[in-house]
Amino acid sequence: MRLHHVQVACPPGGEDAARRFYGAGLGLTEVDKPAELAGRGGVWFRAVTPDGAVTAELHVGIEEPFAPALKAHPAFLLTDQTTLERTVRRLERLGYGVDRSEGSSFPGYRRVHTGDAHGNRVELLA
Repeated sequence: MRLHHVQVACPPGGEDAARRFYGAGLGLTEVDKPAELAGRGGVWFRAVTPDGAVTAELHVGIEEPFAPALKAHPAFLLTDQTTLERTVRRLERLGYGVDRSEGSSFPGYRRVHTGDAHGNRVELLA
């Protein structure tokens, strides 16, 4: 068994803000939703290696009423600490807050927490 995708929620009309965080901020690639699901709104993203392998998939779905996930969260494993710091700086330039307070609390990893455009918790680690 392996994980296929993780879904987080956003409010109606929140797709562009999700694109800014997950696309421009985290560097994930937006992918088309299947035609049967496109009418529901939302947006899908993938992390893809240079050779085309999919390493992570995130679906942002519309939820009404919307409430951000403050505890439950996706955790993205980046390739190394340099990539983690580069991603943190990009997020901060885009105006997203990054919490480094638990940076060494997970043995074997450096990690940070941030919130996506809608307040959903997201963890980044290397």
